[in-house]
Amino acid sequence: MSYQLELRHLKYFLAVAEDLHFRKAAERLYISQPGLSRQIRQMEEDLGITLFERHNRKVTLTKAGEYLQKELTRNLNNLDRIISYAKLINDGINGELRLGYVGSAMQKIIPELLLRFSEKHPNVTFSLNEMENNLQLHALMNEEIDIGFVRVERVPRGLEIHPLFEDTFSLVLPENHSISESNFKSLAQLKDEPFILFDSSYSQSYYEKVMQIFDGFGFAPIVSHYTVNAASIFRLVENNFGVSIIPTSLKLGYDMKVKFIELKDIPQRTTLKAVWNSDNTNPALQDIIKVIR
Repeated sequence: MSYQLELRHLKYFLAVAEDLHFRKAAERLYISQPGLSRQIRQMEEDLGITLFERHNRKVTLTKAGEYLQKELTRNLNNLDRIISYAKLINDGINGELRLGYVGSAMQKIIPELLLRFSEKHPNVTFSLNEMENNLQLHALMNEEIDIGFVRVERVPRGLEIHPLFEDTFSLVLPENHSISESNFKSLAQLKDEPFILFDSSYSQSYYEKVMQIFDGFGFAPIVSHYTVNAASIFRLVENNFGVSIIPTSLKLGYDMKVKFIELKDIPQRTTLKAVWNSDNTNPALQDIIKVIR
């Protein structure tokens, strides 16, 4: 059995596996369709594996093909990252960290963490991406980011999680709303008002915790809008589309015509957590984990 495969063969396979269409994949690869078909056939013969089921114009992956697509994607991403790290080292840079985060983490936690980290590791560069909780978990599993900052209770197997900061919740009201800190007594005062909330896709566990707050005051909220973006919540509240409940730390960094009432007396809290893939071999990741811990 011969395994005389080159990197290009693997990329040919991944292109067809993604498009499930030989002509489209060939156009994307800038090669002829017959040439691509021959390369894939040769790859199957060399490996002794059927990768695709071909039914007239329909192409599907076999189970072996699905497995190979998943593993090759992960390992080629690792290869790309290894080469990128080598280039950074060649340029005198000690590494790179790719961070995902929910908006509230950028108000205080991440800037302070990166300052502390940079004191010890000044030659590490950062890329920062604001992402929903679930998108971060997916990106961590695929090693598309190195570390995430999330508000979730559980993570998939293979990810490690570390609590960073426990936050209270706060009401968000239009600046001219009749309720203020001086006359606020209970969330039930707002039971007839429309609420603008983070969608459950932001984090199911976070959403359930907010619902527990309403349960504690004996009413179900009238929800006028769902969103996954804090700025959208503030803008909608500012324009009198409703009121909201957010993690208190989110109020930092925004200058809009809204006011906040911290819900100090309720038991619910939301915890910002750092999460990373235990299989990630990026040496800079291990360095920032030490700072976090």
